[in-house]
Amino acid sequence: MAGDPTERPYPTRFRAGGDRNRRLGRPLKLVGRVKDVDEALLDRIGRAMFERDELGGRLADAIRLRAGDDGRVRMDQFRQALEGGLAAVPDAPPALRAFFAELETDPDWLDRDLVEEGARVFRRLGQNAQDVLLQLSLVGGYRFGGPTDLLVATGGLTGGQTLRRLAETQKWGASLTDPGSLLPPRDGQAPGEGWRLTVHVRLMHALVNHAFEDTWDTAQWGLPINQADQASTLGLFDGVLIIGSRALGVPVSSAESKALMHLWKYVGWLMGVHADFLVDDEWERHRIDYHVLLAQGPMTDAGPQLARAVVDAQALRRYPGWPGPLQALRARYERERLLSMLTVFLGAESMREFGLPMRPPWAHAYLVGLNTVRYRVLRHLPGGRDRLAAWGGRRAQWLLDTYFQGDQEDVGELRA
Repeated sequence: MAGDPTERPYPTRFRAGGDRNRRLGRPLKLVGRVKDVDEALLDRIGRAMFERDELGGRLADAIRLRAGDDGRVRMDQFRQALEGGLAAVPDAPPALRAFFAELETDPDWLDRDLVEEGARVFRRLGQNAQDVLLQLSLVGGYRFGGPTDLLVATGGLTGGQTLRRLAETQKWGASLTDPGSLLPPRDGQAPGEGWRLTVHVRLMHALVNHAFEDTWDTAQWGLPINQADQASTLGLFDGVLIIGSRALGVPVSSAESKALMHLWKYVGWLMGVHADFLVDDEWERHRIDYHVLLAQGPMTDAGPQLARAVVDAQALRRYPGWPGPLQALRARYERERLLSMLTVFLGAESMREFGLPMRPPWAHAYLVGLNTVRYRVLRHLPGGRDRLAAWGGRRAQWLLDTYFQGDQEDVGELRA
């Protein structure tokens, strides 16, 4: 049952993880150079659990109006605006006009050149980025209740939907690395794919909020998709990406960190993350991430269910270049590689909680060696960065092929 958030400033899950969260947060506190607990920041995070993306929410409300109601937005109107900009929808309803008018206008702080550099850095990370985002960001996020329970409730990342949802997440992430991919529609030009997919996902989140808010246990969890959880997700994509890549032996310079952070700051803005949680500085992101971790509740049954589904999905992928009889062998290798990396990234306590078997750190060992050669030697040869970018593009496409298996590469369908 939904609770009344006005009865208390925070949902009951706020800081309910206690000592467990402090244990899990120790590596981040150390690596992220976090000195003290900021009670004002924790208060802001707790209150954000009752806050939504208001601009996206107003559009979702308008889409869910009945036919003939004033201000109703049809889904075909949204798609027209998504593909061709607001100019492609004559007499757009107010909610649609307000939504796209804001997103088609660059925020004052945006540096387009730095966004493009961030995309290039992201691309050069290659499979390292995909490994970190799957293992440390996605599966690591399953250690806390709330968003995990919503994923199970929506059918996302469980059962037969696991492979498709992982494919869609990979597709969205890969799209952000293409040149010009985050350009909005302008002067009759279609938007970049990354911009289109990000805005698509923003409305998807708003529609989920609209569908679940009346029945969701808001008193316990906060709103279904709330600003605190959106801030957490953004931190898993920017700050955790940088830390995880370094842990795999990839040097990330201060200039590269700045570019990556600016890329994700803009992506977070497009996604509707509150300005309080949009930052350019890597170390400020680690500080926010540490406090977001302290604010979480304990793991629920949804966490192990989702984690095991990701591991099991490796057997459902199809691996290009491997003959049919050897597909099972490659799937076994990918499963063992995943478990090896999860053991290092998440630690013994989390692996036990998930019910996943631990493995020796052989995957990290060989990746650190390869990355040392790639990024500390070959990168500095003539054309080295271009070759890394080309390798990153090839690996991203190979991974997409293993997930989509010939199906159209896109993100989830929007349902009004």
